[in-house]
Amino acid sequence: MSNKVPETAAGAVRARVRIRDHIYQTPLIPARQVGKDDGSSVLFKAENFQLTGSFKIRGAMSKLSAQSHDSRLITASSGNHGIGAACAAKALHKDVTVVLPETVSKAKLEKLQTYGVKVILHGAETGLAEQHAQHLATSENYTYISPYNDPDIIAGQGTIALELLEQCKKIDNVFVAMGGGGLVSGIGSVMKAFSPETRIYGVSASNSKALAESIAARHVVETEHHPTLADGVAGGIDDDTVTLPLAMAVIDQVIECNESEIQSALKTFAFEENMIVEGSAALALAGYNKVAKTLAGQTSILILCGANVSRELVLKEILGS
Repeated sequence: MSNKVPETAAGAVRARVRIRDHIYQTPLIPARQVGKDDGSSVLFKAENFQLTGSFKIRGAMSKLSAQSHDSRLITASSGNHGIGAACAAKALHKDVTVVLPETVSKAKLEKLQTYGVKVILHGAETGLAEQHAQHLATSENYTYISPYNDPDIIAGQGTIALELLEQCKKIDNVFVAMGGGGLVSGIGSVMKAFSPETRIYGVSASNSKALAESIAARHVVETEHHPTLADGVAGGIDDDTVTLPLAMAVIDQVIECNESEIQSALKTFAFEENMIVEGSAALALAGYNKVAKTLAGQTSILILCGANVSRELVLKEILGS
């Protein structure tokens, strides 16, 4: 185990104290249909019910509450981290600017704008938005906050696993959608520190798989990014990544899913589980579906990372209208 894993787990314990009054401890919900055919126990960690509609408020609140000075802050996001950062900034009376890709979903943009923060649209995908935010931080005297490549952010996401350990006596498997790696690194570090027998599955979208490819290569690699229903995981990772070594240490298996598999999982949530979630949450189910036959009789938790999904996507990809 990397020596950063217990350090990250300890950071999550500290972060939980800082953020507990600003977030919602989300429920762990038994699946209605998924896993029932083979006697498995499948549970959903419902971060889709989080205060901002996404787990990202945890990391953002962790980072901003750890900031001891009042410098101008800038961050980049595909949407959910920006919403979380804006919510945290409002609660903690901080000044934050959020850079989003021009392709950000309408639902996420509108929700972010309700917090009254400055929003900049730049680039065709999240990686370009991040580069622009980093450039502005240097040229205009901002303090840059990475949406994932930051120990305080990762620790905040790890608080999900601390709740899981209290909510479920025995956890065989956890399925986590992978983007920049903050979520899977935080959850994985806590689980490996306190429940080392639990297997961590990192699920990657085929259309944007920088972290998966980097894990396979064991160093940062550049990949092409294409539009994906799991837009929350779109984008690359930084050259000075702190998530890659953590992800390599805690992930037991990486699973890759295509757009058809993600769309199928979205429909399963809507029509069998009675939940509308975003594509990144459906990605966790798509990954589970690919290995479910090997996990019969086990307890598996799927992280439903968010539900900030546009009406247009629901009508087109789920209802087909």
